[in-house]
Amino acid sequence: MGTVTIGVSIAVPEPHGSLLQERRAGFGDAAAHGIPTHVTLLPPTEVEQADLAAVDAHLTRVAAAGRPFPMRLSGTGTFRPLSPVVYVRVAQGAEACTWLQQRIRDASGPVARELQFPYHPHVTVAHGIDDAAMDRAFEELADFDAAWPCTGFALYEQGADGVWRKLREYTFGGPVVPPQPGHTDIERGRIASR
Repeated sequence: MGTVTIGVSIAVPEPHGSLLQERRAGFGDAAAHGIPTHVTLLPPTEVEQADLAAVDAHLTRVAAAGRPFPMRLSGTGTFRPLSPVVYVRVAQGAEACTWLQQRIRDASGPVARELQFPYHPHVTVAHGIDDAAMDRAFEELADFDAAWPCTGFALYEQGADGVWRKLREYTFGGPVVPPQPGHTDIERGRIASR
């Protein structure tokens, strides 16, 4: 049956997703239109096609254990010089993303894997383009801000054409958690103190 390349991520909802995708393309990132705007939970991972049912069952279990949480993107950051990436920061929801990606990559699951770099939730807005365009992305999106209740994640497959397509959405089990007053500052403080 062969192998397929999959990824798991939280989609950035509209209108924010399309806006950031268009901005990414505008900075000269040729990959922009093949990659829906997202926060990665499982980076591109090759699996046997025959194992997709086991992956689906595993992701269903992870989602059932998850709970909706407030998600907020705000400001920009970069992984340069380590990696040629400019991103929009996850200002709220980072701990929940970290919890989810750990469970998805769990050693006992079908997509257990090590990461090339420590996990850092973010939304890529420029990757592998020239430094001047990277600087422009960093500056022009510095005041970007978007918030929404995150209620699940999705499984994607990369086609032979390099385009990522959604295979299935997974909804968290449990009620929506309303944003807590002052929670953003507490969460920022915890993340910053690590």
